Amino acid sequence: MPIVPLTSLWLPILLSAVFVFVASSVIHMASGLHKHDHVKLPQEDAVLEALRKAGVQPGSYRFPYAESMKECGTPEMLAKWQRGPVGMATILPNGSMAIGKSLAQWFVYSLVISLFAAYVGNMCLPAGTDYMRVFRVTGTVAVLGYALSNVTNSIWKGESWGTTAKFVFDGTIYGLLTAGTFGWLWPSA
Repeated sequence: MPIVPLTSLWLPILLSAVFVFVASSVIHMASGLHKHDHVKLPQEDAVLEALRKAGVQPGSYRFPYAESMKECGTPEMLAKWQRGPVGMATILPNGSMAIGKSLAQWFVYSLVISLFAAYVGNMCLPAGTDYMRVFRVTGTVAVLGYALSNVTNSIWKGESWGTTAKFVFDGTIYGLLTAGTFGWLWPSA
């Protein structure tokens, strides 16, 4: 069984990341699928002014916040949760969105997922493996990386299941693109 050196998979690793990057750009900029994933805060100006006045710095916040598990059970904390609002917020640094930095990080993330797909494929698929077998193995890894990683946002962060379902759909497309690229470019025997 001729082993496929991981270094011989550089082209499908790179191309699948490029294909995913392009597909995600189309999905997020042209399709409108994610247009309503977030909504505007009621009385946004007043809320933003209150956050500025409170000196809120960039970071992740949970509210109401309990310092310990013991505090979670106090009548005061239970009353705060009952009164609401209850939630989490991520505050970004001031200024315009750093879209270039985010896009670069997204591309690197796509390379990492493709590298893991290549690694798993390399471990269990010899050179000359047929397209569909390569597709199934590398696609499984890629879908796990792109799609199922989003489910925790609904479980732990309160993201709506509808929004998560859209990201799982996107991730499945990205995984299938990755699988198709590896199937197409898998080394022959």
